[in-house]
Amino acid sequence: MVKKTAMIIIDEKPPIELDVLTGTVGHEEIDIRSLGSQGYFTFDPGFTSTASCESKITYIDGEKGILLHRGFPIDQLALHSNYLELCYILLHGETPSKEQFQDFHVSINQHTMLHEQIHHLFRGFCRDSHPMALMCGITGALSAFYHDAMDVNIERHREVAAIRLLAKMPTMAAMCYKYSIGQPFVYPRNGFSYAGNILRMMFSTPLDEYEVNPIVERAMDRILILHADHEQNASTSTVRTVGSSGANPFACIAAGIASLWGPAHGGANEACLLMLEEIGSVDHIPKFLRRAKDKNDAFRLMGFGHRVYKNYDPRALVMRETCHEILKELSLEKDLMEVAMELERIAINDPYFIERKLYPNVDFYSGIILKAMGIPASMFTVIFAMARTVGWIAHWKEMHENGIKISRPRQLYTGYNKREFVSKINK
Repeated sequence: MVKKTAMIIIDEKPPIELDVLTGTVGHEEIDIRSLGSQGYFTFDPGFTSTASCESKITYIDGEKGILLHRGFPIDQLALHSNYLELCYILLHGETPSKEQFQDFHVSINQHTMLHEQIHHLFRGFCRDSHPMALMCGITGALSAFYHDAMDVNIERHREVAAIRLLAKMPTMAAMCYKYSIGQPFVYPRNGFSYAGNILRMMFSTPLDEYEVNPIVERAMDRILILHADHEQNASTSTVRTVGSSGANPFACIAAGIASLWGPAHGGANEACLLMLEEIGSVDHIPKFLRRAKDKNDAFRLMGFGHRVYKNYDPRALVMRETCHEILKELSLEKDLMEVAMELERIAINDPYFIERKLYPNVDFYSGIILKAMGIPASMFTVIFAMARTVGWIAHWKEMHENGIKISRPRQLYTGYNKREFVSKINK
């Protein structure tokens, strides 16, 4: 809604009056849509100060360390809900009744299988391909198999696409893993939970029945919840940008996966684990902290700081607790955890990190948990993509429900002015 107005004064020209908008909570936004017609555009590399859309899905207050999904705090969801219930909340805006959740769960179970021809696509990839490369390719290829509901302007088609993507992502993720290690694909089963099915499809073989450890299952469910959505991050903005052209949902989600693959985004947990392994011992932490503070050293302290959070990442608090539960349950070596805990203790009390508001983020512990489960580092971002799919879909659906306008950012041109062309190759 319009709360007040802002005035822009440029040299001696008449002032430009702009509306100031305010949401339910959070920052006020200056509505700059009329600037273009008056000969001006804003310059905002990375769009860090620009609201690209209106949304009711997720709210973040980075200064206070708050993350809400449809108004519900992330810690409450992680501790008292499950991933599929959160999926329903993100997609529909409200908590489901028992009957609604049961129907939703059944609809997911009905779509977990993949078309058998998709199995043949994997044979075209090298066995040592990164699993994220496979996920990008296979997700995009779904549009060639499920084209019966591709009209994104029809609400029922959008609902079917959402269910299919949520249901098939774990199956595809597990297939990417199995293909990379040369084992046969394992089909999903309806008798398992969403998280339990992921673990079973990844770790069972035709030789033995797989028994899901409930502690590990719950840890996987929390990882999915904590990564489900995070407002207008790079990958979600990518999905919205691609979707603004009216592209099919499978192409949009494949684009999101490609964006997530970057080490500055979804690949950060893999990079964080590699950093902890490089440090290796609590005794080595002071040396690496000195390196992190040295501008001339290429070493970077991964898992600290966030583009949005200037406080403790609320997801990291739950992840830390889950990390302790997993390590205790599986009786694993705690070297990495000890390094992580001591690194956190030192960093949050160090003036250098305090001044820069570099607090542990969700990636700091998630890599340790996934490794403890037996999941290789190359699969970390695949797990992230699988979890984030519901957030991407929720934003994609909301964009269509609100009416889409194709994305068309402007630029500050700094190249040549008009000049005459004279060919040099014809002389």
